[in-house]
Amino acid sequence: MSAAPEHGLEPRYQWPIPPAGGWTADDLDRIPGLPPHTELIDGSLVLMSPQRKFHTRMMWLLEYALLSQVPDGLDVDREMTIKIDRRNRPEPDLIVYRAEADTGLEQTWYEPEAVVLAIEVVSEDSVERDREVKPRKYAAAGVPYYWRVEKEGDLPVVYSYELDPATHVYVPTGIHRERLELKEPFPVTIDLTAINRRRSVED
Repeated sequence: MSAAPEHGLEPRYQWPIPPAGGWTADDLDRIPGLPPHTELIDGSLVLMSPQRKFHTRMMWLLEYALLSQVPDGLDVDREMTIKIDRRNRPEPDLIVYRAEADTGLEQTWYEPEAVVLAIEVVSEDSVERDREVKPRKYAAAGVPYYWRVEKEGDLPVVYSYELDPATHVYVPTGIHRERLELKEPFPVTIDLTAINRRRSVED
């Protein structure tokens, strides 16, 4: 049911009404007027709330660190969706993916087989999705590694996970404060305290 416009005025925006059975992954590219970073979870649209500075700074820190350390054959993108199945197209904050999966500048999603690492930076409105719903879906789709980033005081803490191929669930590989150092999916070291330091243009 849609609300009638008051005083004869047309509403500025009419929310899309889902079809029977919900939206599909392909619909996400065709629905007009969606806000940026809209996801599809179980056939329902999930809209992102405005993000806090912690979220933005954490994404900058991780993106720079990953791009500077990722090996040949892999690449890094932010805020690109993964087409898991017909009813699910979540958008991790960052992904590391196989470079051959890049199809050009018009690309809007990746197959889960192409994604090596999915990263979510938790916001107040995404706690349940990032702790439970999305990692469960990434694991079932076969994404080998998952990081969840949360705010602890003024600093981030990173929870890292690896996929158990026998059970298709993630098992924890570490809780990282101040410094993240891992060997898989490739050797990477990140100074997590750098979130509060601005990087100069020359760096």
